[in-house]
Amino acid sequence: MKFSDYSISNDIKDQLDLMGFNRPTDIQFKAIKHILDGEDVMAIAQTGTGKTAAFAIPTLDMLQRSKKSKYKKGSIRCLVMVPTRELAKQIAGVYREIGKKTNVKVLGLFGGVEQEQQIRTLNNGIDVLVSTPGRMFDLISQGAIDISGIQFLILDEADLMLDLGFAKDIKDVMRFIPQKRQTLFFSATISKKIKSLAYDVVKNAIRIQISPKNPVAKTITHSVMEVEMDDKRFFLENIIKENEEGKFIVFVRTKVRVERVVAAMGRVGIHAEPLHGGVDQKDRFTTLDRFSKGENKILITTDVACRGIDIPNVDAVINYDLPDNPENYVHRCGRTGRGKNRGQAISFCSKEELVLLEAIEEYTGDEIDRFEV
Repeated sequence: MKFSDYSISNDIKDQLDLMGFNRPTDIQFKAIKHILDGEDVMAIAQTGTGKTAAFAIPTLDMLQRSKKSKYKKGSIRCLVMVPTRELAKQIAGVYREIGKKTNVKVLGLFGGVEQEQQIRTLNNGIDVLVSTPGRMFDLISQGAIDISGIQFLILDEADLMLDLGFAKDIKDVMRFIPQKRQTLFFSATISKKIKSLAYDVVKNAIRIQISPKNPVAKTITHSVMEVEMDDKRFFLENIIKENEEGKFIVFVRTKVRVERVVAAMGRVGIHAEPLHGGVDQKDRFTTLDRFSKGENKILITTDVACRGIDIPNVDAVINYDLPDNPENYVHRCGRTGRGKNRGQAISFCSKEELVLLEAIEEYTGDEIDRFEV
């Protein structure tokens, strides 16, 4: 099936064609029709499968088609709740790009930046609000946002929202929004907590699960090499210098270690930029934008960038430190090999991290290839 076969507006079809979207991915194929039919959806799909477009395409179509009364100050018709600022900015960008030829107005809302411009945009009326919980509740309390008339509630990366302690915020939202609405629930993983939250928010939902035996995408070749902790920086230097045109995301365990690795690379003539929770929000967006455009090709980051961030043409992910949470290994690897592209993930494992490697292999259900040094 092609996107041209769907009962969506020609404006959206034309834009998808311009974007090179011809055929839907598995999650898009299984979700879009149910969403267009007005059903609640609970979808579990691994990172990099096209989840954002799976809900953006049908909701944009329905928002464009539905008659819209005059904009009321602060009112919105579709609320997309996400766990991080980077995701809010990215998903809002996807909505704008796919909906470029429609009259649907979109705002990405998040903290860390001045709120005055955000309030002015809200006052002029919007259709889709993509928001983190903190800033949204700030502006609801100030009377700048009215969610009492929303038609669509979308929870994206719901498992990370739970991990970050947003369960209460999600339940608080339920008190403000209409009972009669369409709810779309997207998560990369499934657990008892996720199921409990999902059944609190969706009604008679269509359940979709895209879960291959190994959760690391088939487009990604991933391997591990045993490297002592003090030798990691030398191996990283060699890999980067042997692949001078490569675009790399390097994952490190803590903010302090990120800065140390950036400094170590600088001492050997490799320019890399840091990304972590201690970097000012405006600078974080600038860093991601520069990396996305290829102006900087080495991004050294904590797990703040392991979920949902869609940056084109990342040649390889390097797990400089193995993650404490096995799920994050899958999400990190998923920053490369996006869509139909192929990618590579290389992990450094010291003796102290062997227990983390065992946990990752147990989670993925497969032994990771050893790279002989």
